[in-house]
Amino acid sequence: MPIMLIPDEMSGVMNLMLFMTGCGLVIAAFHALIRWSLRAPSVVEQSTPGAVGLEYFETHILTANGKQLFAWFIPAPGSGPAPALAVLHGWGGNAETMLPLAVPLHRAGYALLLFDARSHGRSDLDTFSSMPRFAEDLDHAMNWLKWQPGVDPKRVGVIGHSVGAAAALLAASRRDDLAAVVSIAAFAHPETVMRRLLASWRVPYIPFGWYILRYVQRVIGYRFDDIAPLNTISRAHCPVLLVHGSEDLTVPVAEAQALYAKHCNAADRLLLVKGSHDSYEDLDRQIGDLVDFLDAAMKP
Repeated sequence: MPIMLIPDEMSGVMNLMLFMTGCGLVIAAFHALIRWSLRAPSVVEQSTPGAVGLEYFETHILTANGKQLFAWFIPAPGSGPAPALAVLHGWGGNAETMLPLAVPLHRAGYALLLFDARSHGRSDLDTFSSMPRFAEDLDHAMNWLKWQPGVDPKRVGVIGHSVGAAAALLAASRRDDLAAVVSIAAFAHPETVMRRLLASWRVPYIPFGWYILRYVQRVIGYRFDDIAPLNTISRAHCPVLLVHGSEDLTVPVAEAQALYAKHCNAADRLLLVKGSHDSYEDLDRQIGDLVDFLDAAMKP
């Protein structure tokens, strides 16, 4: 026999359904707020390598999800197969952010690929940005770089800043064809970074912060522990130079020291320079140390 609901029971079921629908809408709105709050700002380049006297050409590189990355390729000076570096900005940056490194590295004999990660600069937008997606873009950029005329495919390295540095360490832990990694201002663990961010927004960890961290891990498809530089650096298959500002308040210098303590390669180095997270007053003076590290790893 069919189940018959009396009016009071029907009212209870309707109220329950309305309550569950309301909860679902609140959760969906909360998820949308999380994504909106953590989105990466997209800033388009205003200058070019030509403005600093470098020959270059613009290109687009296919990456994951059928998206295109905008890039500048700067051939090495001279002739013959040369070492090359893929250079990756940090969160909210673009290729122009890393342009100050281009002149001294080019002068030292390196071909350079400066590119925008997805949803940054002039690259295609995607559904969200994340450090693993930075690493995906870096993988595609390095694969493209290895095929360029004048590039020695056995001598390709990476320079990354902040999130780009963490992505470089993640890439280095998964592939064995990198000659060197220069990590500038990398954080030790994504959860630590996010907890600092949430604290600055005065978001209580319980219950909201805890939920946000779990939701972000579900969206990006990785546990933070699996992609944390503190864990990936020990699995890197090449020498690593850690560069960090001594006055960095965004990522304290103690995190660079913690990363260095995890190093397992005798060629790894830690270079502390005067400056903050995005500005290095002494890097011009100490660029020789960075070039010496790269030369030792990539010009045997």
